[in-house]
Amino acid sequence: MRVRPRWALAATAIALASAAAYYETRHTPMEAAPARQSEEAAVPVTAAVVTQRDVPIVVHALGTVQPIETVNVQSRVNGEIMQAFFTQGQVVKKGDPLFLIDPRPYQAALDQAQAQLEHDQALLAEARTDLARYQTLLKENSIASQQAADQQYVVQQDEGTVKLDEANVEADQLNLTYAHIDAPATGIAGAMQVDPGNYVQAGAGTTLVTITQISPIYVTFPIPETELDEVRAAQNKAPLDVRALSHEGKPLGEGKLTFINNQVAATTGTIALYATFPNDNEALWPGRFVTVDLVVGERKNAVTAPVGSVMSGPQGDYVYTISADNVVQRVPVLVVARQNGVAVFTKGVSPGDQVVVNGQYNLENGVKVAIEPPKATASAAP
Repeated sequence: MRVRPRWALAATAIALASAAAYYETRHTPMEAAPARQSEEAAVPVTAAVVTQRDVPIVVHALGTVQPIETVNVQSRVNGEIMQAFFTQGQVVKKGDPLFLIDPRPYQAALDQAQAQLEHDQALLAEARTDLARYQTLLKENSIASQQAADQQYVVQQDEGTVKLDEANVEADQLNLTYAHIDAPATGIAGAMQVDPGNYVQAGAGTTLVTITQISPIYVTFPIPETELDEVRAAQNKAPLDVRALSHEGKPLGEGKLTFINNQVAATTGTIALYATFPNDNEALWPGRFVTVDLVVGERKNAVTAPVGSVMSGPQGDYVYTISADNVVQRVPVLVVARQNGVAVFTKGVSPGDQVVVNGQYNLENGVKVAIEPPKATASAAP
């Protein structure tokens, strides 16, 4: 028997061990990887509850503040401005003195007219005395009737002269009054256009100062002609409330609708409305632009939610409602009004429904959400 070398036996053992290991590796199943269920996290949103309440029907517009009365003060007599009795920007009342035109020429003319009147009144008195005497002599046939008739004409002429003198006195008194220029209205005096020392002429159209009434004051604003009938019907019952706000939403005053203009602007399809504000705080200044809220009526038991809950798509407006297990559903809605941060619904949601207010862009039907408290803001929206 042939004996194999020791090294050959070792090589054979190694080969057998490798083959066994390969066989075990090929035929032993690998350990299954643990199943990882990728469960998506809930989408964080903020939510609000649909409520039912009375909501005012408001027409929004952009308005302009206009004074009810603006007066350009001009001189009605010729002369030098001797003095001004006000300061620019001062509040003046009707009848307060504003300017003094040199009154001396008008005082002299008045004195002359009064003197002429007194002279002619004396002549009239003398003519009447002569007429009475002539009428007595005529009854006694002491004078001709023609002489008495002539004296009657003299009396009538003197009466006419006296009336003319009285008119001249009245005119000169008026001119003297015009030399004292008083405020024709209550308001704020603007910039002085002509300084004292200047000569002004009546009828030249020179404005000395402008008086602008501040309180009360108008706010005029346009509304679409489609809303005219509703506004007129409500106004006929009682003057409508009007609120004026700054562009930042700060309240400036409350007033009443005074009148509606008599025609619609053909170019814009709008009609101008005028509201009167007391403006005691002078927050409304002529020429200022304001936001106007015209309260036309009130919706009783309206279904409402924050306006941020409403989304718009190709099929119209919709909201995401949240079920009891925090799953959202897209629901089409009909919104009839958006005002002061509130949307008013007539279809789609009911009081008590919970709707998403923020976070809708990450949602679709069946998505689970996590409701978070609303974030605090620096200032509340108006």
